[in-house]
Amino acid sequence: MFAIIQTGGKQYRVQEGDVVRVENLEGEAGQSLDLKPLFVGGEQAVFGEGAGQYTVSAEIVEHGLGPKIYIRKYKSGVQYRRRTGHRQGFTAIRITGIKG
Repeated sequence: MFAIIQTGGKQYRVQEGDVVRVENLEGEAGQSLDLKPLFVGGEQAVFGEGAGQYTVSAEIVEHGLGPKIYIRKYKSGVQYRRRTGHRQGFTAIRITGIKG
């Protein structure tokens, strides 16, 4: 059985036991949380209001920072050059079950 969940403006396909990196969530490592699925698949597909009967249980594994991305700006003829970096934060969650 699998489910499609939405968090942080993105959708993820998850199964029990998966570890997924999502946008930052509040909570500490080891804390559990419940997510509402948009779609539940398996032997029978359930979506829309039928998927509202299901819950996806997850546990926060860790918080961290992704890889560094460098941004370079350049304008010719005026000696304008800038380089900045960015590291996006993430929360790793482990899917512990899909109940319904």
